[in-house]
Amino acid sequence: MEVTGKRVLLTGASGGLGARLAHALADAGASVTVSGRDRAKLEDLARGLGGDGHQVAVVDLGKPGGAEELVREVGAVDCLVANAGLPATGRLTELSGDEVAKMLRVNLEAPIHLTQAFLPGMIERGEGKVVLMGSLSGKAGSPRSSVYNATKFGLRGFAFGLRTDLVGSGVGVTVVAPGFVREVGMFAETGLEAPRVLGTTTPERVVDAVLEAIARDRAEIVVAPASARAMAHIGLVSPGLAHRVQSGEAGQRTADQVASRQTDKR
Repeated sequence: MEVTGKRVLLTGASGGLGARLAHALADAGASVTVSGRDRAKLEDLARGLGGDGHQVAVVDLGKPGGAEELVREVGAVDCLVANAGLPATGRLTELSGDEVAKMLRVNLEAPIHLTQAFLPGMIERGEGKVVLMGSLSGKAGSPRSSVYNATKFGLRGFAFGLRTDLVGSGVGVTVVAPGFVREVGMFAETGLEAPRVLGTTTPERVVDAVLEAIARDRAEIVVAPASARAMAHIGLVSPGLAHRVQSGEAGQRTADQVASRQTDKR
């Protein structure tokens, strides 16, 4: 789909990657509705975007009914970029029921509800695009990330199943699956260093992947170094082997450190 002149809803726009996505979409000629929880950040972001027709939608997708509220506020869109997400780290036994519900709501339920709401209009117009921000965590499990893994595995399955329902409709669905991203994301926010064996990618490459996802009808675009891709593939086809690797002392220690520094995001 050609993004120029299209109405794009971007969730999670007030974060580091979200702001870069907003600028890239606006520079490509889209009218962008930036959504998130921080009104001041969103309004400042919208004022700095190139082009025109940009809007702000302040909605907390972590609250019950948040996705439906966002749909009512935004109206019709030609493209949904579901970028909002919570880290959802920690042992399951350490999380409250409300925390788990919020993680599921933001990472999995909201993208599904938003897609469900906007899809009829896209189908009627014979054109549209849904881009879902996945992760390599949707292919391989990792310590202290059981809920996060569940949401990303689920999002991936949702996308691939939905694609089969949309054949011939003119509407595409693509999962963009980054590995660890420099400058933004869990390691940037916690001040820890990503495992060297897996490597990192750049925010610019993730942004380019989202633009490619809109332009082309691909099922999935993975944005990660070869080493991380290989490890994720092993996790997908041989979960037992991946479990043995992930159970090592170094991986467990890093996972504990990351989770302990993200408790404020639960």
